Amino acid sequence: MERMDRDMPFLLQYEHVAWFEKGKVRILDRRVYPTEVRFVVCTDYHEVVQAIADMVTQSAGPYTAVGMGMALAAWQVRDKGAREQEEFLRQAAYDLAHARPTTANRYGQITCRCADVAKETLAAGRDPVEAIVASTVESLNRRYSTMQVVGDYLANLIPNGGAILTQCFGETIIGTVIRAARRQNKTFRAYCAETRPYLQGARLTSSCFAQMGIDTTVLTDNMIAYAMEREGIDLFTSAADSIAWDGHIANKIGTFQIAILAKCFGVPYYVTGIPDREKRTKDDIVIEMRDPAQVLSYRGIPNTLPGVKAIYPSFDVVPPHLISGVVTDKGVYVPYLLGNYFDSDVKPFY
Repeated sequence: MERMDRDMPFLLQYEHVAWFEKGKVRILDRRVYPTEVRFVVCTDYHEVVQAIADMVTQSAGPYTAVGMGMALAAWQVRDKGAREQEEFLRQAAYDLAHARPTTANRYGQITCRCADVAKETLAAGRDPVEAIVASTVESLNRRYSTMQVVGDYLANLIPNGGAILTQCFGETIIGTVIRAARRQNKTFRAYCAETRPYLQGARLTSSCFAQMGIDTTVLTDNMIAYAMEREGIDLFTSAADSIAWDGHIANKIGTFQIAILAKCFGVPYYVTGIPDREKRTKDDIVIEMRDPAQVLSYRGIPNTLPGVKAIYPSFDVVPPHLISGVVTDKGVYVPYLLGNYFDSDVKPFY
């Protein structure tokens, strides 16, 4: 099977996201990369659930982890009867899908498909583990291929020699827009907002751009207005963890304020991704609230005195009037017309 992670940076190669082999799932610990290249090893699918909840892997990384977690679940019950295996895998599909609430619908498409594949394989008298791994790799190929089309459209929007600003870690779109720009003989500079409190923009996004030879600059989260006024930012772009039909999108906390600044400075904001069929309005988007202690310290070092409080909403919901366009595999949509995306056939994505 041809793999679509060729020519991708380290972070986007399949084995460096999450991988099942010999009864274990290895997940790259993105909390410490690039300071350290370390993998969290899971021997029970519940450990995969916990790893996702604990932000060991983020952005689109859990899409791979939940599939490999399903292979691990199948491995755990490989010596049981077919019915018991099916029941165990259905429960695992639910548990893995709900590791984080905001994107449970997306994870569930992957885990439920893995459970269906296992059922078919068991009915044929075969071991489902290998079939689940193959299904997960097919899902990866499908997602990378789809996002390459999105990356092509996004690259068309970037002026040659221009500068883009990113927020958080857009995962696949980073690799695909670089591949698209290379095909177009186009160069650009990347400015990466650091994205507190986990610094995904500084640690992950900038690493991918720099590894691929892109002129890369990191900005602290309070430098955005300065950069838009003085650094020649041509467009702001981010992926989205949820895209509702009414044009509201959810992305890493901090995206909303950058979108407001972009509007103020006349910088277009392009969201990349595939709309969620299940989410008609912003009311269908669940905002995950994480442990506030994660704001009060970083890598075990306290930032405040005892008794200081914090909040940690994981995501912002950005309204459509701040979004210039949603870049999909079918082209660029005005956010108010996103429902039209579903007027024609929609290819499986996850």
